Amino acid sequence: MEERKITLAKTAGFCFGVERAVNKVYEQADIKHGPVYTYGPIIHNEEVVRDLEKRGVSVIRSPEDAGSLEKGTVVIRSHGVSEDIYSRLGEAGFMVEDATCPFVLKIHRIVQQYSAEGYEIVIIGNEAHPEVEGVRGWCGRARTTVINSREAAEKYMPQNAKKVCVVSQTTFNYKKFQELVEIIRKKGYIKDIRVLNTICNATEERQNEARKLAEASDIMIVIGGRSSSNTQKLYEICKEECENTYYIQTVNDLSGLSFGHVDSVGITAGASTPKKIIEEVQEYVRKL
Repeated sequence: MEERKITLAKTAGFCFGVERAVNKVYEQADIKHGPVYTYGPIIHNEEVVRDLEKRGVSVIRSPEDAGSLEKGTVVIRSHGVSEDIYSRLGEAGFMVEDATCPFVLKIHRIVQQYSAEGYEIVIIGNEAHPEVEGVRGWCGRARTTVINSREAAEKYMPQNAKKVCVVSQTTFNYKKFQELVEIIRKKGYIKDIRVLNTICNATEERQNEARKLAEASDIMIVIGGRSSSNTQKLYEICKEECENTYYIQTVNDLSGLSFGHVDSVGITAGASTPKKIIEEVQEYVRKL
């Protein structure tokens, strides 16, 4: 019997922005110049967050939470935050280390500029995601709409039909972004529509690779935290191409599964998944 083929996606695991943010927190924890905090969990991965807690790093979830804490350094995670939060942390006496992903910072600059020029802002993404929350804080919520579905795109009615700027959450599904943009473009009463594809290159590449790998695999495994938006998108993409797609957080989620006589297994992972977890899954699948 031929050995089962196990293929790991080249783009699986930490992206540039996440790795940069995580490294910055560990660096601050090692310096030990007072307490270290992250604004929100540094990444959507419980294992990494727990390890940082062991090193004395705490999570701040709002500026109000910071008021009663000992002053120290706050690391802004790769998702970024609103302009208001930067100001409030500084005013409260905290040192701020900004680990916002450069791709997210680019969106902040775009929406700030277009909003100042009188454009309404449409963000294609998940309204509850911290990245989208941060972006909204750079352009004014009153004239900003978040769209995540065909229904929402079809119902969208701008307050100012003349000027609309459309951007995307960096981890959004590229194919879905195109579909929603097309719906908005067909609204003939919008005179000036500017569409900027702000999905990061790494996300687009990861999604395309996952799709091709799922097409060629009998079983597909997607690794990542349950609250990770980019991992959820990977799972949706893979499930469309491979019915036998599993969404797991760690190797423990594979316990009790038997893949039987399958010839090929594909593995990919979200941008918040550490290398160690990916390697553990690979090793486990080899023994199944």
